[in-house]
Amino acid sequence: MSTAELHTLTGAYALHALPEDERLAFERHLGACEACAQEVRELSATAARLGLAVAAGAPPGLRDRVLREITTVRQEPPPHGRNARAMAVPGRAARWPAYALAACVAAAAAFGGVAVWQNQVAQDARQKADRAQLYNEQVARVLTAPDARTTASDLVGGARGTLVVSKSVNRAVFLASDMARPPGGKVYQLWFNDGGGAMRSAGLMDPSATDGTVLLDGPVDRASGMGITVEPTGGSEQPTSQPVALMDFRDA
Repeated sequence: MSTAELHTLTGAYALHALPEDERLAFERHLGACEACAQEVRELSATAARLGLAVAAGAPPGLRDRVLREITTVRQEPPPHGRNARAMAVPGRAARWPAYALAACVAAAAAFGGVAVWQNQVAQDARQKADRAQLYNEQVARVLTAPDARTTASDLVGGARGTLVVSKSVNRAVFLASDMARPPGGKVYQLWFNDGGGAMRSAGLMDPSATDGTVLLDGPVDRASGMGITVEPTGGSEQPTSQPVALMDFRDA
């Protein structure tokens, strides 16, 4: 794929609409093209805002629940005598029948609950979009850093790994393709090699994905490389298996 063609993929990349081979090629291109990186950040932010504009509907069963509450309240009989005359006197507040008042209370409570629920959904969506945007921006910072250094390596089972390290940003990004899914109850865990055999956790990979881009957790600092091991779901404090991949930062 030519550089000119890669420049046209910013919109599709921001919407996660690229096939895996084009996505990986475009992410490598991002490391050398600030204009594309800036456009991706802007398009991702716009897509997130548009996603938040979708209205949330009422929860299932709301109408039936309100109607059920109304039927459990006994209706008062028509007023007689003094009560009837009192209700007819101008300027005197009329008393609402109990069933009408109950219906109003039930409806107000139910629709108040809908408002709270919709507000919570919107807040959750906004927070999720903000986290995704921040993550994408951090990845883009590493990929587009002037001192970003890239190395690629063949991994176990025909997989391919690309490592991008920026000392100025003090972060690293790992791009994987065609990785075999870990066994059930297991997950790939990334590690910083801090030298002298000391391994520091750098996060977990999505066990359901064979391709992906991972921003390693924490700063690079003085780490000399990274490794990947297979660990129990949730990860381990220290590696418990032989590494399936080792990559040296000095080669990046």
